[in-house]
Amino acid sequence: MSAPAPARSGRPGPGEYAPFYETYVSKVPEADVLPVLEAQVAEVRRLAAAVPAERERFRYAPGKWSVREVFGHLADSERLFGYRALRIGRGDATPLPGFDQVTYMAEAGFDEVPLAELADELATLRETNLALLRRFDEAAWVRIGTANGTPVSVRALGYVMAGHLRHHLGILHERYGISAPVS
Repeated sequence: MSAPAPARSGRPGPGEYAPFYETYVSKVPEADVLPVLEAQVAEVRRLAAAVPAERERFRYAPGKWSVREVFGHLADSERLFGYRALRIGRGDATPLPGFDQVTYMAEAGFDEVPLAELADELATLRETNLALLRRFDEAAWVRIGTANGTPVSVRALGYVMAGHLRHHLGILHERYGISAPVS
């Protein structure tokens, strides 16, 4: 008989994340974030496959990110949120710094990387983060650390990951006219 799965359901409370992240957390009304995170892997792949090659560098306005850059930003963010979850989940009380997405973008060169590669990278990062999150016990799941000068729990980081992706996929749909076929 296998051990019961740790109790990770339940939405994070306001003290588990900075008010800035409410934009993302509010996009995930589900009580259990893991199925959302899992489903997003296929969603990312479907969306990337639906973008014609000539639209990968499309920007809906001057100074806005291209489709490739949006996917690159999602991969960078996934990597950083996962790193925060690892450190906090493992009990590392060292305050973690924030990151400047504008600086990251300026140095990334995402427009030179095919969208399929960026989508694969994002999907791989998500799978890696899922493997980590699934192994955390309840104590790690609700553990709170400090990132960017504010408290954040591992559970909240899971919701931020899911909501951040939903946020940007919504922008790709609304402002770029890109959507994935329903599976």
